[in-house]
Amino acid sequence: MTWEQRWHPLRREWVVVAAHRQNRPWNTEPLQRVVRALPEYVSDCYLCPGNQRVSGARNADYSGVFVFDNDHPCVSPDAPHELAPPGGIYQSRPARGVARVVCYTPRHDLSLAELELSSVVSLLETWQEQYRELGARPEVNHVLVFENRGEVVGVSNPHPHCQIYATNFVFKGMELELDAERDHRRETGRVLFQDILAAERADGRRWLVENDGAVAFLPYFARYAYDAIVAPKATYPSIAELSRKEVRELAAVLLELLVRFDNLWEMPFPYVLALHQAPTDGADYSYHHFHIQIHPPLRKPNLLKYLAGPEVGAGGFISDTSPEDKAAELRAVPALHYRQRR
Repeated sequence: MTWEQRWHPLRREWVVVAAHRQNRPWNTEPLQRVVRALPEYVSDCYLCPGNQRVSGARNADYSGVFVFDNDHPCVSPDAPHELAPPGGIYQSRPARGVARVVCYTPRHDLSLAELELSSVVSLLETWQEQYRELGARPEVNHVLVFENRGEVVGVSNPHPHCQIYATNFVFKGMELELDAERDHRRETGRVLFQDILAAERADGRRWLVENDGAVAFLPYFARYAYDAIVAPKATYPSIAELSRKEVRELAAVLLELLVRFDNLWEMPFPYVLALHQAPTDGADYSYHHFHIQIHPPLRKPNLLKYLAGPEVGAGGFISDTSPEDKAAELRAVPALHYRQRR
């Protein structure tokens, strides 16, 4: 048995690793392991080509990546400039910005892990374009791109898609990361993420996928069982700075990792995927290393990592598994998607 604390340098907090807890007794209803077969097109899906959405707008008859403004945005360019004072010590401010939806493919029955490499490259190029366009708006200070996959993370529509929140503020998690990176550069003269890459490469046990320009690994400080990071090897503040070659290399690593996730238990693997990009407020973020973080909520095929007393009540994570063991599991599974093999 091990009881260990590991320092998370990007969040500047401790993660408790207690891997022996993974097999403790647990009574729970099994999660759905294999979803029902989906058709290529669904007539009442608000993301399929040509269909009408709740707002009344109709989707284009698209054949590749399709982007549209979210019909139910969390932020708006029309947010009021003046808000009623909340009273006492409380504060408020407008939540301005743009929310968009990005459909990966017209196929309703596919996932990001099942796309051809060329389609994943097109998606990453779309992310580049969206970051440049939205980040250039004077009212936008940050562009968050994220995908929620699977019912257990709250997805209501299985059509493969992600969302973009371009906001007049920077989310707290990103602020924490930037502060850590800024202080590390000031204290050492080095890029924090490059030091993380060097440590992971030297250890090797958590290294998953690599090509000339990109890598994927489960970090030493993983909070979820299968927490993973995908990143270019070179330091760029955002995805927008990557060359065409680097975009293709990043797409290849991302695709192989997602295939391995699905192959682990031969089921659609749920996760939250987020692009960690520099704000677009014009400040110097040369110390930030763009990367993609993937947070899968499962630690067994039928068991979630529940956020309970330590996580919700006290703000500290306890990991029930070791990243070294989970990385070994992922390296052992095939790199060809199980549905293609069948």
